[in-house]
Amino acid sequence: MILFWTLCAAMLLVAALFVTLPLWRKASSDNDVLRDAANLGILRDQATELEVDLRNGLLTQDSYEQGKSELRSRLVEEVKITEQPVKLPRNPAKVLAIVMAMMLPLFTVLIYLTLGNTEALSPQEVIVADSDGIIHSEEALQRLEKKVKRLAKNQNDWWMLARSYTELKRFPEATKAYERLVILVPNEAQLWANYADVYAMAHGQTLQGEEVSKLLNKALELDANNSTALALSGSAAMERGDYALAITHWQTLMSQLPPDSPEIEVYRSGIKEASALLVAQPGGKAKLANLSSGKAPERVAANSVASITGNVSLSPALAGKVAPTDTVYILARAAQGPKMPLAVLRKQVKDLPLKFTLDDSMAMQPQLKLSGFAQVVVVARVSKSGTPMGQPGDLQGLTGTIKPGIKGLNIVIDSVVP
Repeated sequence: MILFWTLCAAMLLVAALFVTLPLWRKASSDNDVLRDAANLGILRDQATELEVDLRNGLLTQDSYEQGKSELRSRLVEEVKITEQPVKLPRNPAKVLAIVMAMMLPLFTVLIYLTLGNTEALSPQEVIVADSDGIIHSEEALQRLEKKVKRLAKNQNDWWMLARSYTELKRFPEATKAYERLVILVPNEAQLWANYADVYAMAHGQTLQGEEVSKLLNKALELDANNSTALALSGSAAMERGDYALAITHWQTLMSQLPPDSPEIEVYRSGIKEASALLVAQPGGKAKLANLSSGKAPERVAANSVASITGNVSLSPALAGKVAPTDTVYILARAAQGPKMPLAVLRKQVKDLPLKFTLDDSMAMQPQLKLSGFAQVVVVARVSKSGTPMGQPGDLQGLTGTIKPGIKGLNIVIDSVVP
């Protein structure tokens, strides 16, 4: 870094010399002195001419003396004679040269600090982490803490720091790291879900509270099928006694897991417990029956009015890009508002073409239903990732903005998600 600043100073000095030396050398013109010098030269020439004319007999001695007298009079009138040395005026070019010599380095440094990359001057530290990017050494962790203070916008370092704090069960520090990380990367659902997790651990090891709910809702808004957010949201619902919502979250999560996943039994056990607690509540049996059937009897009429029907098919041009068992999602989302689907139907490519119906019974969140929005967009997507959220490489077709309740839509899956 010292070498860099030394080279910069040398180049600034050279640039300053190129600018200031020509200005410094530029002489100012004293108009009075130049005019007097010119007049004095003219009078001398005229005196010489008088002497030549006298020698050649062209003038008499009286005429010569008269001419000399006139020249002396003109000399007194036209040429300012002073015994004091002539003081030349201050040279404005030299003043400008001094100003430029001072301002050029100042403005250069300010522009670099504003537009340049000062972080590039810092030495690159090697911090040893395991294969998962987690630091276990206290010394290495301290070096990383100093680094993120110096390079505050480095997302990877903040991510490593947050995960390391979590692994070491230093949850208050992990909370602060995730707080900074979601500012740097605001649209990553997993970060918001992790933030909610460590925040809960740092505040009484409970998922209750407005702040945790806000963080989990943000994660689900960005990705309605984020497994961490669904698992935590289900647990949070269990803690506050909202067993129906816990079942909904965990059922959604189970639908995304591979059939042989060991986690399925964990969530199946949780759903069983939540179902038993729900039945013990007044009206719980009816709620459980509604969850099992996927319908809400008390709102059938409203759902019927808001339901959307249509047909989905796959363009023959894209038939070679899919497998029969690839997942197909048909979903409705708000034209303006939350990204979370309002209704979702899951099928496979082998089911195409198919007729579909979307209604409130297919909502992923009780508070986000098809009937609650005036304008929606219906999307049919072949998901390579197995989740409803579009990913590059997925195939899809979609409608324009429509109103809930429209019938007979025709959607062709004919484009690739970039």
